[in-house]
Amino acid sequence: MRGTGRRRTFTRRDAGPPVVAPWIRTRLRAAPGAAVALALLVLVTVCLAASFPRAVDRYEDAGLRRAVADATALRTSVQLSAPPPSLGATQQERESVLRPASVRERYRSILKVVERPLVADPGRSAYGVRTTKSLESPEKWLPRPTGLPAQMTLVAQNGLADHSRLREGRLPRADGTVTASTPELEAAVTTETAESLHIEVGAVIHVPAVERAPLAVRVTGIVAPRDPEGAYWATQPVLRTPSLVRLPAQGAEPSIYWLGALLLAPDAAPALLGTPGAPARYWHLAPSPAALTASELPRLASAIAALESGPGLLKVRALTDPEADASTDLDDVLASYAGLRSGIRPLVAVAAFGSATVAAVVLLMAGGLTADRRRGELALLRARGVSLRGLTARLFAETAVVAVPAAALGLAAALLAVPYGRLSYAVWTAAAVALVACAMLPVRAWITHRAVRVHGAREDLASVRPSRRRTVAELTLLVLASASVFALRSRGTSGGSAGAAGSGDPADLDGSAAGSGDQLVALAPVLIGVIAALLLVRLYPLPLRWLARPAGRLRGAVGHLSLARAGRTSVSTVLPLLALLTALTTAAFGGSVLAGVADARDRAALLSLGADARVEVMGALPADLPEQLRSASGVREVTPLSIGYQARPGTGVETVSLTGVEPEGYARLARSTHLGAFPAGELTAPADAKPSKSAKPPKSSGSSGSSGSSGSSGSSKEGASSGSPLPALASPAVAERFGTQPFPVRLEDGSDITVRITVVRELTPAVSGTDFLVVDRAGLGAVAARPTALLLTGDRMDAGALRKAAGRAADVRLRADERARYVDSPLQSGAERVYAVAVAAASGYAVLALLLALVRAAPERSALLARLRTMGLTRGQGRRLLVLEALPQALLAAVGGALTGWAAVRLLAPGVDLTAVALATPGDNPPPGTAALHTDPASLLLPALAVLLVATGIAAAQAWWTGRRGSVRELRAGDAR
Repeated sequence: MRGTGRRRTFTRRDAGPPVVAPWIRTRLRAAPGAAVALALLVLVTVCLAASFPRAVDRYEDAGLRRAVADATALRTSVQLSAPPPSLGATQQERESVLRPASVRERYRSILKVVERPLVADPGRSAYGVRTTKSLESPEKWLPRPTGLPAQMTLVAQNGLADHSRLREGRLPRADGTVTASTPELEAAVTTETAESLHIEVGAVIHVPAVERAPLAVRVTGIVAPRDPEGAYWATQPVLRTPSLVRLPAQGAEPSIYWLGALLLAPDAAPALLGTPGAPARYWHLAPSPAALTASELPRLASAIAALESGPGLLKVRALTDPEADASTDLDDVLASYAGLRSGIRPLVAVAAFGSATVAAVVLLMAGGLTADRRRGELALLRARGVSLRGLTARLFAETAVVAVPAAALGLAAALLAVPYGRLSYAVWTAAAVALVACAMLPVRAWITHRAVRVHGAREDLASVRPSRRRTVAELTLLVLASASVFALRSRGTSGGSAGAAGSGDPADLDGSAAGSGDQLVALAPVLIGVIAALLLVRLYPLPLRWLARPAGRLRGAVGHLSLARAGRTSVSTVLPLLALLTALTTAAFGGSVLAGVADARDRAALLSLGADARVEVMGALPADLPEQLRSASGVREVTPLSIGYQARPGTGVETVSLTGVEPEGYARLARSTHLGAFPAGELTAPADAKPSKSAKPPKSSGSSGSSGSSGSSGSSKEGASSGSPLPALASPAVAERFGTQPFPVRLEDGSDITVRITVVRELTPAVSGTDFLVVDRAGLGAVAARPTALLLTGDRMDAGALRKAAGRAADVRLRADERARYVDSPLQSGAERVYAVAVAAASGYAVLALLLALVRAAPERSALLARLRTMGLTRGQGRRLLVLEALPQALLAAVGGALTGWAAVRLLAPGVDLTAVALATPGDNPPPGTAALHTDPASLLLPALAVLLVATGIAAAQAWWTGRRGSVRELRAGDAR
């Protein structure tokens, strides 16, 4: 039979392929805690990374807008002007050019010529017609300070009703068609012009006309500017405020006259052709603050240059007049801001690179922890035939399912936390963090499981020796670190960028144009931490092994066992140590920067005032004022000063500041403020030192130099006191000029004294500068010895109470207020906040790295304690074992981090100038070298102690938790350790 011996198989028609459990879903269900931890780590990292560029954009843009706002509108507005209409045209054509419709049409055409990112603000811009030559008014009732008649500028500017409030009368109008022959016009004046020139509503002011009777201008209204400092009024200050003009004169009596403005209706502009004022059209373009961004600073400078002397000006001339001109100081304002930013950016980059390095190390450690936990599983898959490419692809997909949504949430959180800034930079940084998070596990698995093996070899430092590749890599890092330190010490944090920024070249205004050299400089602290970590990993097992030998002779096995295990630490300790040292170096460097900034501001405020508060007047202070201020809240001591800023030493015409003081109190003040301390006895006046009245008064400033010198010499010699000279404290410049021999000094009241320099100090609390003398008040006359200033020391002084006691005439300044003046710029305060957040983030990631390192070793330590407990180890001994095992590594990280931070600050301090962050004021760059970097003990010790406490605390907590659990699970064969 054919069917005999054959096996019959029956297959169900509805049966499908075998069901295979999805890889990703299975893995996520197997370890949900690890997936959640990875998602949180990626979310926080992406949120911080994406927030950083947007925070930088926010404070840089705010700083740019503050710099433009602090500069006057006269500097920041782009001023375009066309000359008077050509005399070759007909009178009708000349009049039509000045009519409002024609000027408005040219204004709209000019707005289209302006290139972005330079955007004009229509609400603040202005255009119109004005007389380029002021016109004399013969009115006798106008004020004449020296007999010269007042002069007027006639201006027909648009938008007067929108930019002013009517105080009296009505706004000017132009009835009918105005021509060059119109005999009378209407005008308005501002409240300041009306008050200064005694103008009332209804007054008629006549100005000269060409070949006809004078033009009569009737004042119909008085207006008050809505925004006196806005571009509409401040671009031409004479529109708002009249000014006194001084004419050059040879005699002693100057020639002064008033110059004011009459605000005409725009339709009245053609009438200006009938005056000798040479009327010209103008268009003032005020930049829009919302359009100013620091990232587009080079393009903004290029647009300004094109409008001043490039293609933009050619287009303006084609639209208006062939001789049209453009001018602005906005490019200088931008260059000043770029110089300030170039000194701040490198310091922020140091904190950014440090935090990014620690975050990257933590991500790598997280991937390593996952790879170690699944080492057996992945080795088994490789042994069963899974390809390396397929394994890494599955691991990448498994990680991406968790990391990509977490990165998206982190990006959304960053956009909500920092709603301002460029989106592209935030997206790119989020994508970079997500890519690193997705690739860390596959890359680690690819490195570990390239070869198929079931059991791996030991991977502690006792068995694994550094390879040649690692040695070459470490030497390369050493060379890079040395190069970066050398570059930073020689070039400084700002390098040559600050000077280049000040040149005004648009290409130099880009802070990112410095290239990779500045990035290498910013990496210097990180590279120093990396080199220190690699060096410590190589060296630190040796002393532990040496200590383990004598410890083995002691009673008990805890000490010997802990040292032996610490000496045979895993190779994977490199990453935690790298994270800790980098974070500690960044924290030490950052804390030193912030401490240096605070100290520099305190020092600058103290140098400016000389004490905690300063009260000063132009004349003499009331006699009872010192006692009143001594009783004020918070005042500890009051030091009176008699300051004369125009004392003339010797026989020359040079002046110095001479201060009369009480030696005892002033010596205490100088000692407490550390501003030129000196013994009080060195300044005490002898009993026979008395001033004498000069034989003739001092020469006026208008006298010639030769006569003034000879006169001063003669009178000083005749009128100097015949007694012993006054001991004086002098600056080095004055001491070098006069030496230690007695010399006469002419005081402001005309009296003469003889002084002899006994003390030389570079600084003194009374005055600042390089030319000063300080003497005992007892040796001065009654007039010269009257106190003109008071220096107050104390805590929490009430500024309001001091100002109330001193009166309105006194200038009262507190050290706290003076210090606050240096942090007024959003660029500086924003950079400080970003720097502090970056340092805090680096510290947080360092603690996380320490936790990951301890978690990675937790299963092995739990198994060790379980085995040792079966051999009689008590719980107390187990806790001591784990603490002593973790203590060497934590102590190594703490001491190494503190030393590395100290070395980084000491190595990099000569090249770091904190002036831009600490003392820069808006619109000006302070002199370099006034704020240096120095080590801050708190920034060095506190993070190191925190690492030590956290490490030992976690080890003790792990030992306590392990002691509460049973030992059965750890001792079961086949369980993962």
